[in-house]
This record gives sequence, structure tokens and C-alpha cells, in this order.
Amino acid sequence: MRTPNSDLLVEAPIEKLRRLRDLQRRKAERDAEQRRACIAYLHDPVGWARTFIDWGASSLADYQDEILAELARQRRVAARGPHGLGKTTTNALAVLWFATTRNAADIDWKAITTAGAWRQLEKYLWPEIHKWARRLRWDVLGVRPWRDGRELLDLSIQLDHGSAFAVASSNSDLIEGAHADHLLYIFDESKAIVPAVWDAAEGALSGATDDREAYALAQSTPGEPVGRFYDIHRRAAGLDDWWVRHVTLDEAIGARRIDAKWAQQRRRQWGHDSAAFANRVLGEFHSSDEDAVIPLAWIEAANERWRTWRETRGPESHGRRVVGADIADQGKDLTVFAVRQGDVVEELRTFAKQDTMVTVGKIGGLLNDGGAIAVVDTDGLGAGVTARLREQRHQVVAFRAGTKCDRRDRSGELGFVNTRSAAWWNLRELLDPASGEQVALPDDADLIGDLTAPHWTVQSGSKIAVEDRDSIVKRLGRSPDRGTAVVQAFWTPSFVPSDDDGYASYDDVTDDELIDGYAAYR
Repeated sequence: MRTPNSDLLVEAPIEKLRRLRDLQRRKAERDAEQRRACIAYLHDPVGWARTFIDWGASSLADYQDEILAELARQRRVAARGPHGLGKTTTNALAVLWFATTRNAADIDWKAITTAGAWRQLEKYLWPEIHKWARRLRWDVLGVRPWRDGRELLDLSIQLDHGSAFAVASSNSDLIEGAHADHLLYIFDESKAIVPAVWDAAEGALSGATDDREAYALAQSTPGEPVGRFYDIHRRAAGLDDWWVRHVTLDEAIGARRIDAKWAQQRRRQWGHDSAAFANRVLGEFHSSDEDAVIPLAWIEAANERWRTWRETRGPESHGRRVVGADIADQGKDLTVFAVRQGDVVEELRTFAKQDTMVTVGKIGGLLNDGGAIAVVDTDGLGAGVTARLREQRHQVVAFRAGTKCDRRDRSGELGFVNTRSAAWWNLRELLDPASGEQVALPDDADLIGDLTAPHWTVQSGSKIAVEDRDSIVKRLGRSPDRGTAVVQAFWTPSFVPSDDDGYASYDDVTDDELIDGYAAYR
């Protein structure tokens, strides 16, 4: 039997359920509104950072604002500058902006972070990502805070619609295999990242369309003027779609990121003209360390002489023609001819995967000028080239890098561990401003990189050892073919006079006599 209060007993739970559902609906609407607010910053990382990060008393520097803003506009951004700028912070914020906005918009996304060394990811970038994730204003974002070990892991972020993660720069396959509707690549401390990684990322970046977005942010303290990060900043052909930024020391001091006293102390410690000061304090590409075989400044002076020669030369150059030929196999290395006339390397000719007999024909064509000489890398395939050119009665020096060499340096105090070391040192002495020589070299970025790359040491027995080719290849990510060809072009022998043509037949002179009988021939 129903009582007067029975309807209230039924309606009370129903009303409570209605109120609960209403609260859930309003919360869902509020969360959706907050997510829509987050989506509004899909292409505005600066506004996102100002809205969703709890800054406390800190803020972004003007140049950090600019870098993030240009990332959204230009899609490819490369920035260099001194230590202490906040480059890692900018990279971390870019990852968090990308992750939160794309996930809120239900977009399939991935953010790939890599660096020249794994330690940079493990000890610096990802701890920085964690630091700023803890400062996210989750209540404004309208999502539950990420949980350690669930959404936020040591070296990754795992969300409903995508993930951010660290990849070793040696794992180009994983970098190339990243696919999503929206991609972000972070290249941290980019100067040390090998070319294969850049190429792998380029494959994914090339898939960007109106519906598929791809971004890349590369930041680093610069090093030697070699490698892809350097090529991007010098606006090399094919890389001019990157927006580049050099953050200066003055800007960093003005933003209170670097102490002026620290900069002055480093200037005294390293020297104002050292590579260390230029790279780490000025944020400039530079190579002039004491153990560099050829200082950058000497090469730049030779480049200036070459530009002057090109603008003022007459119809013919003076001096004997010498062709330095670095012969490559059928791999990715290049065959390079450095064509020298007197003091001037007039041009560099490069060829990929060229047949040996074609190489012989091209060198022979350059030697048809009477008295011309070829200095040919005779290790590997070059042996066949040398033999065939000699059969054709061309004047050829067989350059064997590892052979013994009895030459000494200009001081007469130091010898050399092998012919390669002596040849590189010979070019160094010719480029030394104190020598008075007027060597002119093409203003070629790869050549500059090749010539500034090798380092040297003095081994027991007071012999100079120039860094071996394999070590340079490992550091540069390519073979220093242009530099090797130029070094060989300046390594010419004294020829033994004969009765018929003024030079001994090459059948009558041994290779060691040709190589070790060095004289700078012009």
C-alpha cells in the first residue's frame, strides 16, 4: 500500500541522479570548451606558452618567442647561439605545445626528439620536458594531469592520439619510419647529428601537405664549419627553406640568460680568437684550435684571393697545370679533381660513381696541356688510373698516403709519420700568412669543411701525424674528397731531367723518388 511519502522516497534518488548527470554534463562541456581553447593555439606556440604554463616570476626571452613563433609559420627553424641561451627549454616547450594541442584536436601526431649524443636526450632535454610538464596549468587545459609511468615516461609521452619519444641519432631507420598526420622533429645540439639522420627525417618531412603538417626545430651551439647544421645556416642549395636565427651574446646577456662576467672570463681562458670562444660564447661556427692542421682564417684569406683572381684574371692563368685527383670507388664518395694553375686552384670537378676508364679519359684531357702533371690517389681504384695514364705517357705522381716520407717541416725539426701527413702539412705551410705565398682556393663550403677538419699530433720520434681519413669520415659523415684533392694538387715532385723532353720517363723513376723528391713546383 502507498503511503503519502512513498513518492518522495522514489523521487529523491532520481533527483540526485539527475543532478549528478547535470554536473557531469556541465563538466564535460567545460572540459570541451577548455580543449577548444587549447586547439585555438594549434598554430600559436607562443600564445600557448603564455596561457598554459605557470611561469611564476620567469618568462620567455624575446628570441625564444621569435623562434617558437617562426616554427609555427616557417615549419623549419634552425637556431644557433652561445651556451646558456635556453635552447633546451625552447625545445621542451615545443614538444609540450605540439603534444597538448594535437591531442586536444584528436589529431594523429608524433614528436621525435634526437640529439648528437644520447646523453643530451637523457640528461638534459627529457628532464626539461618533465620540468615544464609539471608547470602545465592542467585546470586551464581541461585534462587530467599526466601520470608518471603512464602518460609521462622517462623518455616519452604517451597520449590517446600520439606520442613523443627519444631516438638515438644512430637509429636513422626509426627516425625515417615515423609516420603521423602531424609530425614534429626536435634536433637538439644539432651540430653533432650525422647526415644520415637529417636525410631520414627529410623523407618524413617531405610528406607534408595541406592536411598533413610537419615541423622541424634544430638548435645548437655551433662547432666547426662542417655538417648539415652548418649547411643550413650558410643557406646551402636545397636547404634554403629553413628559417635560421643566430642569437648573439649581447641578446643573451640582455635577456639575463648569460652573465657578462662569465663571457669575459671565458675570453681570457680560451682566447678571443679561439674556436672554443667563438663556438661557445659568440655562437659562431669556427675552427682554429691549436691542433687543427689548417686554421679557418687562413682558408678564408685564400678564398678572398680566389674571388679576386676570378674577377680580375686574364684569358689565361700563369703557371704549370697540376691536377690533384682523389679517386672514389662505386660507393657514395666522390671522385674529385682539383685543377691548379700556379698558385690558384681554379676549379673543383666532382663525379659520382664514375667508371675508371672514364676517369682516365677526363684526367688525360686536363693533362693535354704541355707539361701538366697529375697527382693521383693510387690506393684502391686509383692504382689502375695511374697505370693507364702512365701507359699514355702522361706525367703522373702516384700518391700513396701511407708510405714512408723523409721530408721535414719548414723548421727542419719535425718529420712526418707518412706521406699523407707531409702533404697536409705542406698545404698548411703554403697557406700560413708568414710564408708569403699567395695560394688561392675556391670559396666552396665543402672544401672549407674538409680543410678545417683534420687535427694533428706529434708522435714519438718528433714526427707529425695528421688525423687519419677514417676518423674524419666518422666525424663529418662524409669523406673529405675535395680537401684531399687540393692537398694532392700542391704535392708535386722534382722531376729528373732527361735528354729528350726535360723530364725523366716515369718508367725510370720509382714512386718513392717521385713522392719523396718533393718540391713546390710552379
